[in-house]
Amino acid sequence: FCLSSAIIVYRLPWTWKCSKLLMKFIHAGLNTIAMILAIVSMVAVFDYHNARNIPNMYSLHSWIGLTAVIFYSLQLFLGFAVFLLPFAPVPLRAALMPIHVYSGLTIFATVIATALMGITEKLIFSLKNPAYSASPPEATFVNSLGLLLVVFGAFILWMASRPHWKRPPEENAKVLQPIGGTPEGTEAESTMAGGSNADKSDLRINSEAARKQNLKLDEAGQRSTM
Repeated sequence: FCLSSAIIVYRLPWTWKCSKLLMKFIHAGLNTIAMILAIVSMVAVFDYHNARNIPNMYSLHSWIGLTAVIFYSLQLFLGFAVFLLPFAPVPLRAALMPIHVYSGLTIFATVIATALMGITEKLIFSLKNPAYSASPPEATFVNSLGLLLVVFGAFILWMASRPHWKRPPEENAKVLQPIGGTPEGTEAESTMAGGSNADKSDLRINSEAARKQNLKLDEAGQRSTM
């Protein structure tokens, strides 16, 4: 749930007017909470297996689950280093953004698959009389839970892949300017009554360059789904 919330946090219309820096911290915070919960659950699983003398890491569920946790930790680390901290150059952010988005969605789908395999495995081991094949109420309940997980995962992936759910660029495009400056040079041009046409042309060119530079920054580092 925390991972899915982190994926769609940029795609909720009521967040589009919030500052992108705030949304980046919320995005990173939700992913951090999900990572902490994943580590706690992994420790609990290994402790339970060791206490019951159950072999560790023998099932496909455990293999895929551990793989998802490892790649998720790498995703979180690279997300902090490249997109949250202000040290990575813009070309690097632009190059890594598609990989960051794709890997985040892939990890989420893998987590859904791991959960489905885990609840099925638990039913097979736990239901003896009546057996899982006899479709007792517990089996019906957990199978229904599995279907809900599939629907939930599909809905999150649908939201993350629809262009109209993306944060609108016009909400993000703010021209780079000094403190006390005026946006896009419109006010500045209107106050230059005594200035020459060349000065006004230079101002428009500078404003256009600043706008393009900021749009590149926005595309590279702000529309991520970790």
